[in-house]
Amino acid sequence: MATEDKKIPVNRGEGGQPVETSSKGEIDAFLTQARSLGGPVGGRGRLIFALDATMSRQPTWDTACRLQAEMFQEAGKIGSLDVQLVYYRGFNECRASKWVSDTTELRDLMTGIQVRGGHTQIGKVLNHARRETKKRKVGAMVFVGDALEEPVDSLAAKAGELGLLGLRTFVFQEGRDATVERGFREIARLTGGAYARFDINAAGQLAELLRAAAVYAVGGLEALENRGGGSRLLLEQMRPR
Repeated sequence: MATEDKKIPVNRGEGGQPVETSSKGEIDAFLTQARSLGGPVGGRGRLIFALDATMSRQPTWDTACRLQAEMFQEAGKIGSLDVQLVYYRGFNECRASKWVSDTTELRDLMTGIQVRGGHTQIGKVLNHARRETKKRKVGAMVFVGDALEEPVDSLAAKAGELGLLGLRTFVFQEGRDATVERGFREIARLTGGAYARFDINAAGQLAELLRAAAVYAVGGLEALENRGGGSRLLLEQMRPR
């Protein structure tokens, strides 16, 4: 049994168990799939920030800790943002924090977590996101990872449910594994969200993508369109075909 991380409150599901590089052209093509879709319209947005916290993710985790403040700052230009941190690591350990609205509080939660070896648990993340948005509308979910070790068909079914609920997922992949890319792209497509690859050595790419996702969570498509910059890549993918 996985030990409980005392530094982060845990949401539990049934049975008391814990919840479950892009080139400039790619980024431009990632931030343009969204014009005729609905979404949050300003005010207070909610965003699930999901991260792979297995051992290979240490560099990305450290980078995300530094960049998360920028999500709040960008979203704060048009409204307020509440974020819930979700992560998996180790053996069957998938946890979710409380919802926070303060960048310092989220940073403290993240820096209190250590990465551990283990397999991906993306299915648990998708299940948790479905439960949360059924309780109260979630504007968007961000997922950052580099591996996919679960049956894609099962994940696709769960992603499809999120799409029906209107929960767009922005999937950011580190690395160039083609199998992982196919799976991540399918999750993004089925939720009506978007996919992008980033290079951990170019943190500015991830920062731009995270800021754009936060803007969508608070202000919807109109805010994303008005923002410009990297948002074009998201908008292109979110447009119905």
